[in-house]
Amino acid sequence: QREFTQKKTFTTWINSILAKHTPPSVISDLYIDIQQGHLLLDLLEVLSGQHLPREKGFNTFQCRSNIENALTFLKSRSLKLINIHVADIIEGKPSIVLGLIWTIIFHFHIEELARTLACTYNQPSLDRSSAVDSSPKTSRSAKKSAKIKERWKISATKALLLWAKEQCSLHGSINVTDFKASWRSGLPFLAIIQTLRPGLVDLEKAKSRSNKENLREAFRIAELELNIPRLLEPEDVDIMNPDERSIMTYVAQFLQYSKNLRESEDDMQEKVREAMSWLAAQEKKLAKLLIDTENETYYQKYKEMMSFMEAFNQEKNPFLPVLLSKRSEAELSESHQQMREEWDKLISQINEWKAKLDRMLPSPLDGIEAWLQEVEHLQAEDLPDLQDPFKAMFVFREIIVIFKGLMGCFDSHLDTLQSFKNEDEKNMPLVLPEKLEEMKRRL
Repeated sequence: QREFTQKKTFTTWINSILAKHTPPSVISDLYIDIQQGHLLLDLLEVLSGQHLPREKGFNTFQCRSNIENALTFLKSRSLKLINIHVADIIEGKPSIVLGLIWTIIFHFHIEELARTLACTYNQPSLDRSSAVDSSPKTSRSAKKSAKIKERWKISATKALLLWAKEQCSLHGSINVTDFKASWRSGLPFLAIIQTLRPGLVDLEKAKSRSNKENLREAFRIAELELNIPRLLEPEDVDIMNPDERSIMTYVAQFLQYSKNLRESEDDMQEKVREAMSWLAAQEKKLAKLLIDTENETYYQKYKEMMSFMEAFNQEKNPFLPVLLSKRSEAELSESHQQMREEWDKLISQINEWKAKLDRMLPSPLDGIEAWLQEVEHLQAEDLPDLQDPFKAMFVFREIIVIFKGLMGCFDSHLDTLQSFKNEDEKNMPLVLPEKLEEMKRRL
């Protein structure tokens, strides 16, 4: 059971990494596909960001050479590969292959993530420079590094557990003491999700559900909402003695999500600051424009507004992703909420300016504009959601009557608009041609 769970978990984890390789590759059967060495090198290249030497062919010699290159690379990073030999990997021995993959997961995934927690939990940190090459001159240094690394391995496990405990402690009596039976109820997974993304789960409801239901829900939400690959199934965890390595591999993905969230949050805050600065400049520009055009003709006022809106619509594009973020109010930072308020305020000011200009249109265009707005408002209104069909029909008929009444003016407004002479006594245009065209389109 343990071997089956590890094989399945590790295979899914590897494939989530190999998807980032160029070109992407995939493992179907871990014990068979690893024998050629190519996929092992692909995995290490993605994890390390380095290009590793390899033989391009698939004969026995080339496969052996590729596996040797992979193991040599791992040893150069001071990893202890106890009883892991090339011949055993070529044969696809389950215990050896799983041991190798676990060493890779622990070093590149769990240890790397746990480093970010070293200061928080006062664990001994291991500097990247401790990775040494395997030449005889550095053997003493390598032994010392290996000892530090062994101590850090314990610390990395402890740091990950402490992190998980901290996330769960925010939600009452949910406690974890290990990476085994503590996770069987599914509640710790749900508690971590609730900490990372408040509002996605109902922990009170979860406490009355079965273990399998909670595990199924946690894995589903993690995959759909947090984009965390589904490494486990409920039956892998809801047993007497779940596999520690599989659970650690899965939990580490939540820590990775937390780390990415912090980094993206920092990036988001910078974008919010830039957007706030732009909004303040636009508000100042608009206020100045209103003062400068106060005594201008309607034509000039509208021309200035068109010029402002053209620049505004071009400049706003880089800020739209942050301005129109789909995050809920609960997920927004204080500065992000303030930015939204400033954005809404500016849009409101622009709309008020447009409405004021529309009311200033020369006669008879002002009446046509008011009529157009009334019809558009009626068309945009949602019908009331009434359960009583007779009452709904009555309301609907009232709306139809109002609409028909308004549409009685359609022909005369169309004739007036088409025959409107757009010039004053000095033969100067009264209204910008763009405004007349806009009214015709709307009509």
